[in-house]
Formats: sequence, C-alpha cells, structure tokens
Amino acid sequence: MSGNDAANGPSLAERFALTRRNWNERTPVHAASDFYDVAGFKAGRITLTNIETSEVGAVAGKSILHLQCHFGMDTMSWARLGATATGVDISDAAIDLARELNDELGLGVRFIRANVYDLPDLIDERFDVVYTGVGAICWLPDLDAWAAIVARFLKPGGTFYMLDVHPMSLVFDAVQDPDGATDLRPVYPYFPDPAGILDDGERPTYAGTTPIKTPVYEWQHSLSEVVNALLRAGLTIEFLNEFPVAPYQAFPQMRRRDGWWRLTERDGSIAFLFSIRALATGQIG
Repeated sequence: MSGNDAANGPSLAERFALTRRNWNERTPVHAASDFYDVAGFKAGRITLTNIETSEVGAVAGKSILHLQCHFGMDTMSWARLGATATGVDISDAAIDLARELNDELGLGVRFIRANVYDLPDLIDERFDVVYTGVGAICWLPDLDAWAAIVARFLKPGGTFYMLDVHPMSLVFDAVQDPDGATDLRPVYPYFPDPAGILDDGERPTYAGTTPIKTPVYEWQHSLSEVVNALLRAGLTIEFLNEFPVAPYQAFPQMRRRDGWWRLTERDGSIAFLFSIRALATGQIG
C-alpha cells in the first residue's frame, strides 16, 4: 500500500468510480466464498452478529436504512427479524445480486444502487434506524458529510448504530523477525490522511482466494474522528464499545473460537471492533 497526494492523484469522482469497479469485481468472488455462505443464508441463516442484534435491540415493525450494504444479506437479515429494510450500495453487481436474492426469498427489501453521498438526491424519507456494518467507513473520505447524511435520514428519536473495524487494529501488520518468528508490529498511521491509501490490487480480499485486480482507495479514520463527526451532526451518543475479536482472520496469529477470531497470544490486547449507538435527539433513552 502507498499513500497518494490527492492534489496530484485522481479526483474523488474517479476514486469512487474505482470503488464501484473494485466491488463489482469482488461481488461474485464473495458470493461464491465460504465466508459469506450464501447457501446457508438462503436456508434461513441470520448473518448479523450477536453483538449487532443485542445492541440494536428489537426491530420488528421498524424501518431500517442500511448504508453500504454490499449484496444485502445483513439487510435481508434485519427483514427476517421483522424490520422494513432498505439497503444502499455503490456497486452495481452487489445491488443486482441483492435484488436477485431478495426476489428469490420474498423478503420485501428495497435495494438502491448509489454512492452514500448521493442518497439525499434519490430518496426523501426518514427511518427508525440507520445502520452500517463492518468494513463500511473506510471507503468514505469525508465523515462529516457521512454523519450529516446519517442524521438526515433518521426520524426524530431514531437510532443510528454502527459496528466496524477498530482503527487501532489497522495500525498493525504481521512482520517476520530475522529468526523467522512472526509478530505484530505498528506499521501504518493511526490518524487519518485525507489523501487516502491506495491499494493497487492484485491481491485477494478477506473472502475468497481470487486476486482482485482493480485498484481502490481507502481512508483510515480515528475513533475520535468518527465520534466527533456524529456529535457535529447533532446526534447524541448512547455508548461506544470496543471488542478484542474480529469476524475474519485479520492476522495469521488469530484462531477462530466461539464464532470469532482471536489472537492466539496476548488475546484481549488489541481491539478489533468497535460499536456506537446514537440517537437523533437531545435525550438519551
């Protein structure tokens, strides 16, 4: 990975076009992977984690907007739990697959192909819950604009909830010592770079083994950047939680236990996930 000077590199529109192409390429790879287990989902599996379902709470009878939904299994899982759900994603291939699955399963979910930042131009309504899942905000350069969109689509008293990769875990990489031992070392910056980070492609994603050829830009966001963006958008934060587990094997030194990936040594020393629940009101409760 290498940094890139935004002034000399591609425009944001060009970067978003790369994001769309990259995720169009990822979608069939992910859909065929054991990680996503589409067959299990079709058989009735709820893809949401127990963290998400317990922290969001009951959704029966509520409307949910899922931003950056990929091909929609989490969105449709909320529908299976009783919500009226809408999913949004930038990828044409992902939304096409989401609609196919939804039609096949008859779950009544609406899917919209859009860049999150463009959504206010496409729909004009509000929701009881706005939700984002793991791996969402790293594709967004401007969190103030993102948080304003979250607030824009919440009903008064509505709930925003996110579960995402903890930015501290993204500082580390597996580094091999001269004696052959592999350890985690801080390699990448914690604090955000507006220029983003270029992943030049030709490597597999977290799901599947097929290399994804399309390059893509990502943006690192510190925890304070996320929290302050939501506060500036007028949301009241109910809680921020941190977890020493990952939903995938983030490093070779991790093994799966109780449905989560954990470090085999120094388990609990690094936060791999964080969650935030916030309200579109000045009152908590």
